Amino acid sequence: MLEVKGVKKSFGKKVVVDAVSFSVKKGEAFGLLGPNGAGKSTTIAMICGLLPYEAGEILINGLSVKKESRKVKKKIGIVPQEIALYPTMSALDNLLFWARMYGLTRSHAKKRADVVLEVVGLTDRAKHKIETFSGGMKRRINIGAALMHEPELLIMDEPTVGIDPQSRNHILETVKRLNEEGMTVIYTSHYMEEVEYLCDRVGIVDEGKIIALGRKEELCNSLTEGIVITLQVDSVEGNWLKKLEQMENVFNVVANTQKNTLELVVSHHPNIVSDIISCAVEADVRVLSFERKEPNLESLFLQLTGRSLRD
Repeated sequence: MLEVKGVKKSFGKKVVVDAVSFSVKKGEAFGLLGPNGAGKSTTIAMICGLLPYEAGEILINGLSVKKESRKVKKKIGIVPQEIALYPTMSALDNLLFWARMYGLTRSHAKKRADVVLEVVGLTDRAKHKIETFSGGMKRRINIGAALMHEPELLIMDEPTVGIDPQSRNHILETVKRLNEEGMTVIYTSHYMEEVEYLCDRVGIVDEGKIIALGRKEELCNSLTEGIVITLQVDSVEGNWLKKLEQMENVFNVVANTQKNTLELVVSHHPNIVSDIISCAVEADVRVLSFERKEPNLESLFLQLTGRSLRD
């Protein structure tokens, strides 16, 4: 469905996407995971034909985004990070407007609007103005607008930013169902748990580069050294952090000075927990809470970059 081959993009002298390559199969849910500013949105904008790229090639169903832009755009639905709706128009009128932009006839657009409103769970609010909607409801209609022309590829750029947990869960369940029904999905996020829930394969992006690519299980099992330990302490100041970093079975230490927390990537050594606690006690640091997690995508990112996904 999608091939991205060595794509590069710069703004001035700053390279924001650096020789990125990945592919997405038909019917797959593929996640682009990375912190804010990693280059995810720029990559998505180039795939959609909204930004030119300086090098490389992007193909959708064998069609070049650069050379056959109009044909490509008919095959994709885009859910942008920002709300792309007219606030003084109703949900239904917004859907009909975007359907007409995609070339649907009026009668076809009305039929599709009924289906899409059911999909996003807002049939009862069809004639209400967007400006009366909550943030989560606006994002659900935003997704609906991208579904009106029945795209082959649905591209979602941070679709749950700044919304309540209930709306977030509804969006995730909707995307999961669409993918299970056969729609190809590209989903970008800096929320590890969303990508883990939705996507089979993942590309982890940092500073414009793909630093890990593959199936979730393969990435976690083959690239992560061991487990992640999170400590809540009364202080992350002082030389004791250097002692932690120098411990034989500790691979990365990330301190959050605002929350007084530490995240450590460590091996499965039987004494590792007692060694960490002893190091804190010797430094006269109180450990307030302790959490141990098995390898996941966030611990992989922590190991590869030495910082948290949300830094």
